[in-house]
Amino acid sequence: MIKLGLVGAGRIGRLHAENIVYGIRGAELVTVADTLLNEEMEQWAYSLGVPKASKRVEDVFSDPEIDAVLICSPSNTHEDYIMEAARNGKHIFCEKPIGSNLSKIEKALQVVEDNKVKLQIGFVRRFDHNHKKVHDAVKEGKIGEPWLVKITSRDPQPPSVDYLKTSGGIFFDMTIHDFDMARYLSGSDVVEVSACGAVLVNPVVADLNDFDTAIVTLRFENGALGVIDNCRQAVYGYDQRTEVHGSKGCVWVENDRPNTSLVLTAQGTLGEPFLWFFVERYKEAFIAEIRVFIDAIEKNLDPPVDGMDGFKAVLIARAADESAREGKPVKVPKV
Repeated sequence: MIKLGLVGAGRIGRLHAENIVYGIRGAELVTVADTLLNEEMEQWAYSLGVPKASKRVEDVFSDPEIDAVLICSPSNTHEDYIMEAARNGKHIFCEKPIGSNLSKIEKALQVVEDNKVKLQIGFVRRFDHNHKKVHDAVKEGKIGEPWLVKITSRDPQPPSVDYLKTSGGIFFDMTIHDFDMARYLSGSDVVEVSACGAVLVNPVVADLNDFDTAIVTLRFENGALGVIDNCRQAVYGYDQRTEVHGSKGCVWVENDRPNTSLVLTAQGTLGEPFLWFFVERYKEAFIAEIRVFIDAIEKNLDPPVDGMDGFKAVLIARAADESAREGKPVKVPKV
């Protein structure tokens, strides 16, 4: 039985905790830690059967009973917590992004390597059944050489202003998933980025020096081109589509719906709305990524999405942010 500790009991942390308790065999959540722990969080943890809840994240990192740590705390803590976990010999699952400070990320990756622990980054979309079909079709050569990669990612509603104040910006907290998907689907690294951003959903975002709508074009090392479109609000639901066009054909996936039935009448065609947000859309994928993490520990395997994948996504995000602000293409540094 793999003993797990959770750092960060916000929305994503709770999702992982409940999936572990109710959906993951071979793993046990023994401690939840959050610097903002309150009575409500404690009661939630105890209701899951978790025996320990603490305000001290050190209680997770220093506990010899704990084999692995899930880092679901705010993004600006990730590099430090990765290093602390690694120095204490804990395997690590870290939510995206891996961090924002390039030198600290490099240092964290070195600490992980030095201490011979496993690090998996929470790019959950890689574990989605739809997007994986696109990836597999490209990898197996079914569409020939990839020429164009298209990714649409639009949220049903914008996050809170408080969240946006610490998120790092749209390219780091939202498009970061799409940057990883672009590499995953194309089978190639990104070498150049052009981006433009606008504030169209909520004027307050401008005061935060951020964008809520963006277009990013990508140039891949293998010669392919890509385009990503993002918006913080899509009133019709969570919009997640991917496509790769190649020399022998094309593969794409549409949005998931509760069912695919259509009602056709003289008044028009009516179908089910899209699944509302990421909790519903990627429900099975969230479980799958933790199962893979536990398997990697038990069987001594390399995680399929590791720290270098996290680092490369951050490099693309930084290039996109620079491009959007300066109005020019930006090269992505090689690692």
